[in-house]
Amino acid sequence: IIVMTSNVGGELIKRHMTIGFAAHIDGERKQQTEYEKMKENVLGEVKKDQRFRPEFLNRIDAQVVFHALSEEHIRQIVDLMLDQVIASVQEKNVTLEITDEAKDFLGKKGYDPDFGARPLRRTIQNLVEDPLSEALLRGEFLPGDTVVVDCAEEEIVMKPLVKETT
Repeated sequence: IIVMTSNVGGELIKRHMTIGFAAHIDGERKQQTEYEKMKENVLGEVKKDQRFRPEFLNRIDAQVVFHALSEEHIRQIVDLMLDQVIASVQEKNVTLEITDEAKDFLGKKGYDPDFGARPLRRTIQNLVEDPLSEALLRGEFLPGDTVVVDCAEEEIVMKPLVKETT
């Protein structure tokens, strides 16, 4: 199996995104009909596009047009990527707690309508993984600590969880 991606017809998909959100209000059936129309237009665009010769297109068994990512999908992707970060610092006996505000901020910062969720990986690396690694190396967080990752004033902040003494 070989999977190839292209942004041919990307403009049609972007234009459809607003239609898709409006259609959701009217029900799932209308949304599916709108998607089918958009898919037909995109596949027609692929056939008309000069970048792909007919001989090449005839060798492809199937073409899939994906639905645009919703905010819920982006949040799920953020959660999956952050789970990997959490697991990697747990190996160093450091617990990571990430607030919903931080997750939402990372999703907004890392999602690009033109590139989808691809930039999310870089965003999480630049805003969470790299600063956390540097803080661990400087000794700001120690084994046994719980680090809270939050969003304040449009930036990611990290601080140790202060344990209440009884």
